Amino acid sequence: MGPLKGIKIVELAGIGPGPMCAMLLAELGATVLRVERRAPVKLGIERPMKYNLLLRGRPQIAVDLKEKAGIDFVLSLVEEADALIEGFRPGVTERLGLGPDACLERNPRLVYGRMTGWGQTGPLAQAAAHDLNYIALTGALAAIGRKDAPPTPPLTLVGDLGGGALYLACGMLAAIIEAQRSGAGQVVDAAISDCAAHLMTNFFGMHAAGLMSLERGTNFSDSGAPYYDSYVCADGHYISIAPIEERFFAQLLERLGFDPASVPPQDDRAQWPRMRRLFADRFLERTRAEWCALLEGTDVCFAPVLTMAEAPAHPHMQARRVFVEIDGVTQPAPAPRFSRTPSADPIAPKAAADTPPAEALAGWRIANAVADWAAHGAIG
Repeated sequence: MGPLKGIKIVELAGIGPGPMCAMLLAELGATVLRVERRAPVKLGIERPMKYNLLLRGRPQIAVDLKEKAGIDFVLSLVEEADALIEGFRPGVTERLGLGPDACLERNPRLVYGRMTGWGQTGPLAQAAAHDLNYIALTGALAAIGRKDAPPTPPLTLVGDLGGGALYLACGMLAAIIEAQRSGAGQVVDAAISDCAAHLMTNFFGMHAAGLMSLERGTNFSDSGAPYYDSYVCADGHYISIAPIEERFFAQLLERLGFDPASVPPQDDRAQWPRMRRLFADRFLERTRAEWCALLEGTDVCFAPVLTMAEAPAHPHMQARRVFVEIDGVTQPAPAPRFSRTPSADPIAPKAAADTPPAEALAGWRIANAVADWAAHGAIG
């Protein structure tokens, strides 16, 4: 199932963006094998396996990477793989004997995907950091938040996931396509700081054109514009509006019962505070459900602000089956969608300790020698 059927990928276990990338590629149809250390290093936020959703969709196998037999086992996987994903600090896989040179020597067609925060080179390459630090250096964090308030951490969507996992997946797919033409693999260096900066391309252009202020919370898409924001309703719930276009803005005023002459011009920034007060007062007059009944599905660019507990029950989400339940856990379904080669439903995460090696290696030629590798202590 999925357009990547037949592609094989080795994932050296890590956290955050690496697993997200591997999950995405697995759900697109690739055969992905996650190689866990025999004694896994505890990183990130611990939780029961079935809730560690970034590990869904692919088996895990425990390998002793401190022993030559374990390294040889991974290199044997590399021989038949199309790609490899690793997310260690620069130089770690080289010291293990699994760096790009060693892997490409065994398989010249291999695409070697590297996920780091700061990149393989540069003054900060070896420094420990997390998502928030990476986006802080790109200009992204400083631009996110309300006026006269500190920058707002945007979950880990901008750095680890958007600027990390998705860029690594995009780069690896491009390199796999190129390798099929040229017969030569290469290294994909996906640094979160590089890629999060790339996500900011549109905003750098707007700032250079004088259309975006460096003062957060004063621009049209950062909560500065009263017509592009969320508002509290009579019941304490929130709704969102975003009618940027003039005709959509006019429809909003009509449905809210405003005389257009009584509302400041849409792009008169000096009067945005007065427009915000008008909107805030009006939305306080009804509950969220009442505003949904009046505005949802119209061209005023409206949606209720739903929590993760509420989103799966929304009629649109249900109609498109955006969420599924796997092993009792409600979670997003694979995306995007394909007309001819659809993705299968996710497979619940399963620990390496609960997965027989022969099962984990299904689809790999090396499975024929699983008993020998186990006898040599390479795998658990």
